[in-house]
Amino acid sequence: MCWARIVRRSRSSKGRHPFMIRFLQKDSRLTKVIYVVIIGAAVVTMVITLVPGIFQDASTGTDTYATITGKGFFGRLLGGSQTVSNTEVQRAAERQIQQNHYPDFLLNFMVERVGQGLIQQAILLNEADKLGIHVSDEDLRQVLHTGNYGAVLFPNGQFIGEDRYTEIIQSQLQMSRADFESQLKKSIVIERLRALVTNGVTVSDNEIRDQYRKSATKIKFDYAVISSDDVKKTIKPSDSDLQTYFKQNAARYANAVPERRQIKFFSFSPEQVPGGVPQVTPAELQQYYQAHQADYQLPEQARARHILIKVDQSDPKSDAAAKAKAQGILKQLNSGGNFADLAKKNSDDPGSKNTGGELGFMKKGATVPEFEQALFSLPIGKTSDLVKSQYGYHIIQVEERQAAHNRSLAEVTPSISAVLIRQKEATAAASFAQQLATEAGKSGLEKTAAAHHLNVVTTDFIPQSGAIPGLADGSKVVSGAFAAKQGAAPLSAATGDGYAIYQVAGIQSAHAPGFAEYKPNILTDYIEQQLPKLLDEKTKALAAKAHSSNDLAKSAKEFGATVKTSDLVASDGQVPDVGQLSRVAPGLFDLKQGNISDAIITEHSGIVAKLVDRQEPTPDDIAKNLDQTREKALDQKREEAFGLYVSSLQAQYKKDGRIHMAKQAATPETPGKPGPAK
Repeated sequence: MCWARIVRRSRSSKGRHPFMIRFLQKDSRLTKVIYVVIIGAAVVTMVITLVPGIFQDASTGTDTYATITGKGFFGRLLGGSQTVSNTEVQRAAERQIQQNHYPDFLLNFMVERVGQGLIQQAILLNEADKLGIHVSDEDLRQVLHTGNYGAVLFPNGQFIGEDRYTEIIQSQLQMSRADFESQLKKSIVIERLRALVTNGVTVSDNEIRDQYRKSATKIKFDYAVISSDDVKKTIKPSDSDLQTYFKQNAARYANAVPERRQIKFFSFSPEQVPGGVPQVTPAELQQYYQAHQADYQLPEQARARHILIKVDQSDPKSDAAAKAKAQGILKQLNSGGNFADLAKKNSDDPGSKNTGGELGFMKKGATVPEFEQALFSLPIGKTSDLVKSQYGYHIIQVEERQAAHNRSLAEVTPSISAVLIRQKEATAAASFAQQLATEAGKSGLEKTAAAHHLNVVTTDFIPQSGAIPGLADGSKVVSGAFAAKQGAAPLSAATGDGYAIYQVAGIQSAHAPGFAEYKPNILTDYIEQQLPKLLDEKTKALAAKAHSSNDLAKSAKEFGATVKTSDLVASDGQVPDVGQLSRVAPGLFDLKQGNISDAIITEHSGIVAKLVDRQEPTPDDIAKNLDQTREKALDQKREEAFGLYVSSLQAQYKKDGRIHMAKQAATPETPGKPGPAK
């Protein structure tokens, strides 16, 4: 997609689409959400799990995970089908594992979840296509230029640049720009399908009142807390108990000690490659320059300063005040005032204020239309009148303008030379590494290393996740060693600051540990297994005692529980040791004042609560918030309606036999062991 075209548009919007590039730069937790939205198991907003058993095995292309076909014979013959590839499923699953820091053993599970999510996406895209719902490049431009997207990609109306945009996508998502934009188009298509399906959904005033009453009701309660940490301390198994547990779970510990390998290697740095620093010839410079002409094309551009006086869009009076301030500054400039000094003192643009309003060179399409018009039409050195844009009032001074041209070879020779030198150094290092590996295959590691004044190192036995001391990055050496056989010919691998030539010197197979060496781990596992049961039993016993005595405080003291009192909280409120009430303890809102709850098990504790106060909204409160609640109620009902639509759609696809799962659908494999059949 041509960003020179994208940046020409700048419109206000609520930015309803869920993918927010802003958060890629600011919050890694939200990056995880992005994976779920764009690539993960629940594409876009549906969060509907596929109905089990809807797939049928079929032999398809080698990279096909599943195919969703058109209805009937002619539908399959004439098109209307979507294909999910093994490659996209595998890559998406690996991204989820990496981004969420999940353990590697969850990859099989993640592949299945992601595969189902992408199949669900394909079904919905198939239906959208049948209904004529499509997204054009122009649609995508509008989305990327508005709302949350526009705020990040075009801060103060200026595009952040193609390099920064590409860097964000590649570094945070490990995706190309083309893949990202393709996925974003799909999410827009499905959002439009959702809007079409739920267009007729309505909600009655009574439903709205009930929803607001539930959401606005607040409660206050005393609660006794049994800490899981306290319960853990009471679990004191004997060695006999642990040995019995160890034997009963022998399969679990069969490979608890992972395979380890001993690696013998020598390494070299770029400085140790024979030949010294490579030289670049004039012919090579000219050849590279000719082959990369597009990289050296400079469009028409202008360099300018500006002073921005922002307008607060939420305050109707702000425009007049901002305009008056800008006119006052302009008057000072016209009377001989210094532009840089006035910019430092008055400009509301933090990116240029401290440099006297200096913006540097900008090409066409890099800013909002009003600003661009002045930038490329004002005489050089002249100060503009007030220029109004969506950001406020600008005063612009053009300092220099350059016509479109190609940078000369002389201008770019230093950068080309650096690139060619790096390429030659990399080629020479790789060639030298291959030479040494071949030589070591004939003479052995020790003789080869000695002949080149290098030292052989033998590691301890290390696991596949281990590191090699002395190497900047030994990951490729370790992964290569775990794929090689003991005694095989030496191999070479990059190390981040050179190359290593290595062999597998020894292998310790994965095996079950002895009881004595693994006892601390066995104790931890035993406690974790016993804890939920004991916490549940103790909390239920406390609840029973509190009910029978109708005295929570006295019962809590008897059980060693701590009694706390909550604030007045609504259902979405967080309470210490409890969590969010709507998720953990929604039943508390059904209690009458003075009633005691049943046992509540949270992530880290057991809870028994007694309701001490309850405040419901008044009819006036409900009436005031009717309109505000209506949209929330509609969104909820739309989600429910779309969920039913998706479930019905999936059932129909299953009935029609239109989902064909490839027999060789991607399943991660352990080296030397085939993955389980799907």
